[in-house]
Amino acid sequence: MCRLYGFRANESTKVECTLVHAQNALMLQSRRDLRGASHTDGWGLAFYHNSHPDVERRATAACEDLHFSATAERIYTETVVAHVRLATVGQPTAVNSHPFAFGPWTFAHNGTLTGFDRLQESLIAETAPRLNAAREGTTDSEHAFYWLLSRMEQAGFDPGHPAVDLPGLLQVVAESILELAQRSADVGPEKPAKLNFVLTDGKHLVASRWNNSLHYVLREGVHDCEICGIPHVHHHSGVDYRAIVVASEPISHEHWREVPDRSILGIGPDIGAELHDIGIIAKPRRVAAKGGRA
Repeated sequence: MCRLYGFRANESTKVECTLVHAQNALMLQSRRDLRGASHTDGWGLAFYHNSHPDVERRATAACEDLHFSATAERIYTETVVAHVRLATVGQPTAVNSHPFAFGPWTFAHNGTLTGFDRLQESLIAETAPRLNAAREGTTDSEHAFYWLLSRMEQAGFDPGHPAVDLPGLLQVVAESILELAQRSADVGPEKPAKLNFVLTDGKHLVASRWNNSLHYVLREGVHDCEICGIPHVHHHSGVDYRAIVVASEPISHEHWREVPDRSILGIGPDIGAELHDIGIIAKPRRVAAKGGRA
């Protein structure tokens, strides 16, 4: 398992306190999360400038790597995806660390695609050749990312450009999660897949909860940070500041809400949020039952 984090705001924001200094900051979760597990097999940070992500990834533990806090310190942006890894598929290497990026798209995964060794060949066969060629590592997560981009392309989205349709994006991601869950259940029904995804193009952000924990918090207005006492927003008068943070675990003392299991959260360019049941928004051929059986 892993711990993940996604951030969207309508103004550039400094995220250092959330990632490094908060009561349950992502860096602290790499040492020990609320369940007592450590996530020391790598870390990654993606942050957007000019509609494309800059990505930093290491194979070291975030709690032991000064580069993690130094990178977090300099980030002022509207969109961030961060991840600390507990390896299940693929060795602890930089190329296997999340998030993964292609064009404007960034992706991170908390969980495991059960039976990946038996599903890998079909995922590769169903992924566009140029997307297969972009894959660097060996994780189930990166294979799922490029397979998902191919599914998006089949639905009319261009993986080389941002999305223009949040409802359509939510539907294709929801359908893809159902498909992966069903395939996983077919080959490994004793252990259901865990498919918590964060996917963004820098303007839209989609976060799914499937058999793992996920929370979110809405921030409205510019306030002093509860950690350092100063606001973190490059604020412009006349703008009503809004931000949404999603994370595997609550990070701060704010009012975090739990995302229901088997749900998907969509955030648009206006930082408006939509929360849907995956089984309702998708149009599945077959749906995996709660216990992982068809």
